[in-house]
Amino acid sequence: MKQTLLAILLLLPFLASAQLQESFTDGNFTQNPIWTGDTGSFTVNAQNQLQSNGPAVTGTILQLVTPSQAAVGTAWEFWTNLRLATSSSNYADIYLMSDTENLNSTAANGYFVRIGGTADEVSLFRKDAGKTAVKIIDGQDKTVATSNNVVRVRVTRSTNYEWELSIDITGAGQKFTSQGTATDATYKRSSYVGVLAKYSSANSQKFYFDDFLIVDTQAPVLNEFQTVNPQELTLLFNEPLQPEQAQNIANYTLNGGIKPVIAELTAPDRVRLVFAQNFRSGNNTLSITNLQDVYGNSLRSPIEQSFSFVPPAVLPGYNELLITEIMADETPAVGLPAQEYIELYNATEEKVLNLQGIRYSDATSTTTLPAVQLLPGKYAVVVPNSQVQNFSQYGKVIGISNFPSLNNSGELLQLRQPNGRLIYAVNYADTWYKDNSKREGGWSLEMVDVQNPCAGADNWSASVDPRGGTPAQPNSVAASNPDNTPPTLTDVTAVAPDRLLLRFNERLDSVQAASIANFSLSPSISIASVQVPGPLFSEVILTLASPLQESQLYTLTATGIIDCSGNLVPEPLSYTFALPSAPEPGDVVINEVLFNPRTGGADFVELVNRSSKYLNLQNWQLANTSGDTISNKKTLTTSNYVLAPGQYVVLTSSPENIKTNYPAARQETFLRMSSLPSYPDDAGTVVVLQPDGSVADRFSYSENMHFELIDDVNGVSLERLRLEGPSIASNFHSAATTVFATPGYKNSQSQEGVVAQQVFDISPVVFSPNGDGFEDYTTINYSTDKTGLVANITIFDAQGREIKKLVRNELLANNGFFQWNGLREDGTKANIGYYLLYIELFGLNGEKHTYKEKVVLGGKL
Repeated sequence: MKQTLLAILLLLPFLASAQLQESFTDGNFTQNPIWTGDTGSFTVNAQNQLQSNGPAVTGTILQLVTPSQAAVGTAWEFWTNLRLATSSSNYADIYLMSDTENLNSTAANGYFVRIGGTADEVSLFRKDAGKTAVKIIDGQDKTVATSNNVVRVRVTRSTNYEWELSIDITGAGQKFTSQGTATDATYKRSSYVGVLAKYSSANSQKFYFDDFLIVDTQAPVLNEFQTVNPQELTLLFNEPLQPEQAQNIANYTLNGGIKPVIAELTAPDRVRLVFAQNFRSGNNTLSITNLQDVYGNSLRSPIEQSFSFVPPAVLPGYNELLITEIMADETPAVGLPAQEYIELYNATEEKVLNLQGIRYSDATSTTTLPAVQLLPGKYAVVVPNSQVQNFSQYGKVIGISNFPSLNNSGELLQLRQPNGRLIYAVNYADTWYKDNSKREGGWSLEMVDVQNPCAGADNWSASVDPRGGTPAQPNSVAASNPDNTPPTLTDVTAVAPDRLLLRFNERLDSVQAASIANFSLSPSISIASVQVPGPLFSEVILTLASPLQESQLYTLTATGIIDCSGNLVPEPLSYTFALPSAPEPGDVVINEVLFNPRTGGADFVELVNRSSKYLNLQNWQLANTSGDTISNKKTLTTSNYVLAPGQYVVLTSSPENIKTNYPAARQETFLRMSSLPSYPDDAGTVVVLQPDGSVADRFSYSENMHFELIDDVNGVSLERLRLEGPSIASNFHSAATTVFATPGYKNSQSQEGVVAQQVFDISPVVFSPNGDGFEDYTTINYSTDKTGLVANITIFDAQGREIKKLVRNELLANNGFFQWNGLREDGTKANIGYYLLYIELFGLNGEKHTYKEKVVLGGKL
């Protein structure tokens, strides 16, 4: 029986968006829509109803299907009349969803409503391929228990996969009674709807169907969201989409402004999005607009889908994993556990770093990191396994075995991939603290700007956190400290006749710096090859096509040099150098010694190259003596350090201390040593050794060599008077009290050599021993062509009174000098006035010569 006019009117709001509407009013089922299957076993009767008309054979199963993709957010409605007594052999299955055209196939998946069966009910089933159908809503028994079973069925499925089955046994569609609800999301796609009738021979023409209506009024819903890789997403919707809108890249926006480069419909309900850049690590948001399902239902508002993206862990590349904090001297502890540590930082914006197998090494040992992942922008502290618990309160902790012990004074630390490829290196030093008190222990070194990993000392400082450090946390000294300055060429050393070592003040772009075209020599020598050795890339090695010549000055010019941060040198860099010569004893001599520093001060020894050679101090040693044995040898430097003719070098363990106490000191002349040999305040011997062990120079000093009238000699150095003279007491004098010491520059008491015009010559004739560094003493210079001469020198005042025996039976060299500092025999200062130097000279054969020279001791009256 056809539905009433009232029922039609009630359905009108749905008909406008109906995906299937079939009342067979056209008298057939082969058009609009097309039904397929057992078409010869169905007919449209005079009442415009679909009626079975199959063979009268028991066990026959008939079916008809028509395409339908409606699956979610859908209402199905139909009318049926089974004019028979239903049983396990006589029933009708109306498929709401099926993935196959053959409803009777064991491979079919979907949902159907069964009319009849042994319980004479209307129920909802799920069909799983190869299995017995599962009842998911069990309808009320005996609702179709007559021989004329009219029923209108309505089934709805929400976008949350909630089913409801309702029936109206009047068939009019005005008195639906719910048969139950259930939630089932097993199948989310459909290809067909259809009817299936099973009967015994007497019932072949007793199945009637009409008023099929499938309505989908819901916009598509995003059901699943998958990150396929760092640039690709898969979106799975609850129903098929309209292809044109689904594949329009304008309908998708990532993180507020990024459009995909590909939007592809890979299945009716599945969209593939590909972006040109990686998702950011952490939270991302995808906005979706204007999508429609195949039935024209559009999104009423944008879909905002947030997702967290954690990239797959990868090995860190160069400068992607940094050492950003170093606790080298943990005692005395300030507030942290008394344990050395390093801090690691993931400097990438989006990579998760896999630390498994990463090799961490100091100057003498190497260990490997465990299987740990470090997220972008995150820190972790590395400690021995036994200390993990003590550091867990601060953040992420990585425990390792065989933790390399950190040198308090500094050393080279490296991170390398398991295959040995460099990740990061830092050559820290205790000068990086920039705070003498914190250098004594308990405070860490922290990187200032983690975005500037190429920088050295300028980008590190002592922690200012009250605990003494910030393990596994952002550094307390963190600040913007970009490198905007191009590199400078600080030194060029000829380490061999055909090889140059260039030193720069910072790390270079190692690839660009390895170009031969960047370098030239004058006088011209061709460059055969260029190397930029790691791990710091602050040095360049040039191999020359022909050797350098000794004593020849060369100029190296470098152009187009770029540092690790990308700063280009705008103008050519140049440096003049020479090939070092082999040293001989006496080429480099001791020029100044501070052995009795002020309280809290540091010793220093100043050397000077008095030869005309360029000399390399690499592997030279400083020593003292124990009895007659040279001992306590300390290497000046293991690096190349060329001393030009006339150049000074100041050896000390604390350049900062020397600079503080003597502000005029030339800092560029300092050569830091980890420690100096012991030089006692009362007396000692300074020994300088060449690499082959030969004594370059030695000087035995005592506190009695200081000028007697200086009240406090602490902090006053002994200075060499004449470069050409021997390193003996008479050639040294206390530094002027106006400066106390002259580290790195000309001695305050230095005196140019005087060539004697006669056997004895006095210079200066007038002197003033007041410690001001100007003519504080006079020298008696001598020169003779004879050997074996012995001299006596006695000083008399203007009244003829002897005041000092200056020299007694001194065997003379061919030339030399003696000095008088204006003191009497008893150590008191002589009065201002004229003095007579009475000189006696004796030969080997007993001959005697006497000389009388005048000198004036001046000063303020």
